[in-house]
Amino acid sequence: MPILKIARMGHPVLLREAEPVDDPTHPEIRRLIADMVETMQDASGIGLAAPQVHVPLRLFVWRGTAGVSALVNPELEPVGEEVESAWEGCLSIPGLRGCVTRLKRIRFRGLDAEGNPVEGEAEGMTARVMQHETDHLDGVMYPMRMPDLSLFGFTEELARAAGSAGR
Repeated sequence: MPILKIARMGHPVLLREAEPVDDPTHPEIRRLIADMVETMQDASGIGLAAPQVHVPLRLFVWRGTAGVSALVNPELEPVGEEVESAWEGCLSIPGLRGCVTRLKRIRFRGLDAEGNPVEGEAEGMTARVMQHETDHLDGVMYPMRMPDLSLFGFTEELARAAGSAGR
């Protein structure tokens, strides 16, 4: 399976709404999911949306506590109003991080890689990853969610600043 090229911030595919997947069991979609998983693992990511590999379809893969999963045509909704802020990175914005506020708990539904309906609730890091990847399907990148760009910077500089703050 090939490693796919990851679109970087500024590419138009990342700024448009992705199209629904008609048949998740189609061989091309199965191949895409397998290639996305391999690409995500090769890039040491924890999530990857199809638009990030230049395919404007509504699906993403992520690595969770149960291993690697795919969610096709995802729908997310809040569970409560509690939010939390945390640092995020993105394979389409290499070397940078930003502090983003997201819902702490969500409910999700969609289809798995075999076309079976899946639904459930997620919280913490899993909820954050699902929201981040679903944003990609809607043409939204995490810096667009940041009201305070002083909390956006190069990973190395942020780590250096955090290290010197602890002294």
